[in-house]
Amino acid sequence: MTKKTIKKKEKIVFMGTPIFAEIILKKLIATKWKPELVITAPDKPMGRKQIITPPPVKILSKKEKIPIIQPVEIIEAQSQLNYLSPDSIIVSAYGKILPKAILDIPRLGCINIHPSLLPKYRGPSPIQTTILNGDKESGVTIILMNQAMDEGPIIAQKKITLKGNETKQTLNEKLAKLGGSLLIKTLPLYFKNKIIPYPQPNIDVSYTRLITKKDGLIYWHKKAEEIERQIRAFNDWPGAYTFLKIKDKKINIKILESEIMPCQNNYQYGTCFYNDRKEWAVQTGKDCLIIKKIQPAGKKLMDAKDFLNGHPDVIGKIFS
Repeated sequence: MTKKTIKKKEKIVFMGTPIFAEIILKKLIATKWKPELVITAPDKPMGRKQIITPPPVKILSKKEKIPIIQPVEIIEAQSQLNYLSPDSIIVSAYGKILPKAILDIPRLGCINIHPSLLPKYRGPSPIQTTILNGDKESGVTIILMNQAMDEGPIIAQKKITLKGNETKQTLNEKLAKLGGSLLIKTLPLYFKNKIIPYPQPNIDVSYTRLITKKDGLIYWHKKAEEIERQIRAFNDWPGAYTFLKIKDKKINIKILESEIMPCQNNYQYGTCFYNDRKEWAVQTGKDCLIIKKIQPAGKKLMDAKDFLNGHPDVIGKIFS
């Protein structure tokens, strides 16, 4: 009687931090490639009260009893990774470029799941940029990492059509689920050398930049469609915000939901007025914007009509 050959599964390390990475890690855990180790960013102060909060990937890893390390600099993990000697390191939204010393450790390389159709939108903010530009499609790309930012050869890619109403949060979740599904279909083929990574094309190459708080400020001379995209792209952070003077006090107001309204009038940019349906509208550089949901500084999210019920004198005032 011949003995059955037991195939050894590949040893995996996972690196990632936010919800995007947590969704992908959850998919990976459900396969035979549950990571031996998870590397994530250190806990950080969050919210107005600056409460020290663990990243989503850490919360999931603790629940699944996966060992976790949280180095300030990734090179601090080198000795532990050398000792573990993983076959592959899977990276998703870790937030830092890996040095050659780390990239060279796994025999099958470091694999990254990136939320864009590379080489378009390399860099830190592909999802926000997709929405800001009003793209009709998006997708995910799995690459074999090198020392350059998102420039490694492509292992797999999947495209989706956008509806045009996606927010940063909804598109983030949609692409994470797409990336997780693509990853678990791709890994068996890649590990068996049935997929040969191919170089990214040299056309349509573009880079995104890090989003800052200032990016959320609304300039009302812009077109309504541009501002509406800005609101959707920054709905979680930094938020699309403007300022309004109420009772001699200038307050910050985040706009969380809006709707484009074709209009032609002589109002100054940023002027608040009622439209024919008694909705809160604002004049922009082209067309108008109906305000649906807002969050005044220090307050909870609320419907625009509820805010106007308490502040009827807003109509006629000008956002700055």
